[in-house]
Amino acid sequence: MSWMAWTAPTTAFFAVIGVMLALMSAWELRRPCVPRKGFLPIVTTRGDRLFIGLLGSAYWHLLLIGLTDWSIWIASALSLVWLFAVMRWG
Repeated sequence: MSWMAWTAPTTAFFAVIGVMLALMSAWELRRPCVPRKGFLPIVTTRGDRLFIGLLGSAYWHLLLIGLTDWSIWIASALSLVWLFAVMRWG
C-alpha cells in the first residue's frame, strides 16, 4: 500500500486552506454576503472570489515556477498577491 508523504509544507498548505474555508463559513453566517461586481467580468460572492483566487494562485504559481528561474518564495508571494487582490477588488 502506498501512502502520501505528508511533509510539513504539505500539511501547512492544506491546513491553511481548511482554516480559510472555516473562517469564510463563519463570516458568511455572521454577515451574509451581497454579490458584487469588481474587476472580474462576473458578479461574485466572497466564496466565488476565494475559489477564483485560489485557482488563479495555483496557476500563477505553476506558471512562474515553470517559465522562470525565480525562487519558489517569489512565486508564492506573487500568488498570494493575486489571491488578496481577487478577494479585495475582484
